Amino acid sequence: MLLDLNNLVIPGQNKHPYGIDEAVVDQVINIHTARTVSNKRIKLFVDAHTIDNEYQGTQTFIRELYTELLNYPELDIYFGVYSTEKIKKIFPSIDPSNILVYKKWRPSLFRYLFDIPFYIEKHKFDFAHFQYMSPLSKADCRYIVTLHDITFNDFPKYFSFLYCKSREYIFGKSIREAHIKTTVSDYSQSRISNYYNISLNNIHVIPNGVNGMITQIYPGKKEAAKRIKQKFGIENFILYVSRVEQRKNHSLLLDKYLELGLYKRNIALVFIGSESINHQALHGRIEKLNSEQKKLFYWFEQVEECDLAAFYTSCRLFVYPSKAEGFGIPPLEAAICKAPVLCSSATAMKNFDFFKPYFFDPSNEKEFAEKLQLMIDSPPSVDFLNKVAIHVKQFYQWQHSSRLFYNLLADGGN
Repeated sequence: MLLDLNNLVIPGQNKHPYGIDEAVVDQVINIHTARTVSNKRIKLFVDAHTIDNEYQGTQTFIRELYTELLNYPELDIYFGVYSTEKIKKIFPSIDPSNILVYKKWRPSLFRYLFDIPFYIEKHKFDFAHFQYMSPLSKADCRYIVTLHDITFNDFPKYFSFLYCKSREYIFGKSIREAHIKTTVSDYSQSRISNYYNISLNNIHVIPNGVNGMITQIYPGKKEAAKRIKQKFGIENFILYVSRVEQRKNHSLLLDKYLELGLYKRNIALVFIGSESINHQALHGRIEKLNSEQKKLFYWFEQVEECDLAAFYTSCRLFVYPSKAEGFGIPPLEAAICKAPVLCSSATAMKNFDFFKPYFFDPSNEKEFAEKLQLMIDSPPSVDFLNKVAIHVKQFYQWQHSSRLFYNLLADGGN
């Protein structure tokens, strides 16, 4: 029997954003799993190919979720990757025999036809966990699919026709046929249910969290600022961390940065993130920057984790203007580093209303410009930043998400 934590209500208790109290969850899960877990370890395969790629939300999801799940002795976890170097660095305690290497097929999707079915058959896995898409089902192995978002369906103008149609079919087939269907937010749960006609009760929300360790890399803003100044030559800057594609709305931030003349006040603008979908309009804007503006504009495709922590901690302002997200991790990471955050209220970010009044509709350029100017001239108080950081740490925990996920495994996917 599956314990439905999303609908658990305890009278008189403070509720988690996903409907439950943390202390109660711990007690209930401990009791429940003690009754359901047998002596046999659960063998779990994880398609972790995104670990080999550039920074993105799915990579963070796998890294942080399985950092917690590797602490569960009841689980025997194997990872499928193209290279062993990066996953050994992320999970240093993992047994090398639990790293299963894919052949470097062209196209890489051939891993779903050959490598993954072979490993599932060879190792007799109880479960296999995939992000977005899965191979044809294998007998005696239950598939878990995490469909983070379907923004390509809700916002097709930001994607090519082929991109939308191929993913609509493949992702839809994968989530419908999965034994365990999961996503990362209430927003995505609702959109997936609506679009693919799947009951909400059959889609389990395993929310993203934040890694509190990021706040321990630098003891304070001064030390972080020194690191960024010495290594990158940057100070007094606005930061945006995200992959670059049209829906992420980098152009809005760049346009208003220029219109408000923030570069004239010696305020720099920093983008961190690789370009996952070609964005010619943004490139066109960047090419038109004059020499004065170019000196204060920076775009890094990727930085080391310790440097990312320094950027978060020392930025003058973190801005997240995205129009469409299945969740949106970066503003939460910035918040726990006590950076002032100006966040979009669109799609999944509507749940981040604890950022109010520094919350805006990304389709309203006037509102955005006014709030950007306000935060530069009159930044939030230290007390406000501390309260937001505490809230995020309390309600967005990977420990909580890992317990929810483990509970699904312990119930056998029933």
